[in-house]
Amino acid sequence: MQPKLPARPPARCSGAAHSLPAPPVRVLGVIDLRFGRAVHARGGRRAAYAPVESPLASGGDARALARAYRDTLGVGGLYVADLDAIEGRAPQRALVGELAAGGTLWLDAAVADPAAARAAAELGAERVIVGLETLPSLAALAPIVVALGAERVAFSLDLRDGRPLARDARDRASHPAALAERAVGEGAGTVIVLDLARVGAGAGLDLALLAEVRRRCGAAELVAGGGVRGPDDLARLAAAGCDGALVASAFHGGALGAGDVHRARAARADDGRPPGDARG
Repeated sequence: MQPKLPARPPARCSGAAHSLPAPPVRVLGVIDLRFGRAVHARGGRRAAYAPVESPLASGGDARALARAYRDTLGVGGLYVADLDAIEGRAPQRALVGELAAGGTLWLDAAVADPAAARAAAELGAERVIVGLETLPSLAALAPIVVALGAERVAFSLDLRDGRPLARDARDRASHPAALAERAVGEGAGTVIVLDLARVGAGAGLDLALLAEVRRRCGAAELVAGGGVRGPDDLARLAAAGCDGALVASAFHGGALGAGDVHRARAARADDGRPPGDARG
């Protein structure tokens, strides 16, 4: 028997995007770590990622970026991708642990088995990301859920230009929404739809896919990664039934600010959903 997911409050998703003055979406600030520095992800071309240079932080200072996200912008938590672990190098455990000590943190560190999942949780991760590109097959997800519990496991539906990034041939040939549905069937409490081609590219959102994933995944929490350009996109995500968004470029470029995050947090509270808290 799979762990029971909590009931999901009804999404306020009727009407056009502009009818939602304050979208009830949890906003997570993204930090991609590579060789000890925060890098600016663009299009999934990891070898070309440069250290973050923005009003929030300079020189790829991950600690300064975390402080800016939490203290200046008031995000609902950090989403940290340890690219060293994902690319097969030694994980950045010390730095990740330091960032987790400051508040709520979701961690993608190439988890593919229960032991790695427990190690990520021990660093202080509230949510452990299990990426499609990392798993040998989707069947490996269930033991991880058993080890941590559904509420701590987020399945990342990793895509490039809408196509699954998967090691298993069956998974590669599957429709993305079908993979998300299978992941929830294996017990994942959260699904992240992450198209690397849209990250940092200003390409916008795949709203049709998000709506289909929402339809198939029932009570699971749904988070969008890649493509958020500003407040209007947060409203569009809420209308598609999303609960959260991973954001980096829109913050670095100033398209989203503290006021937008505050309004989204307040709307979540008004909507009966946990608002998320930058201090955990």
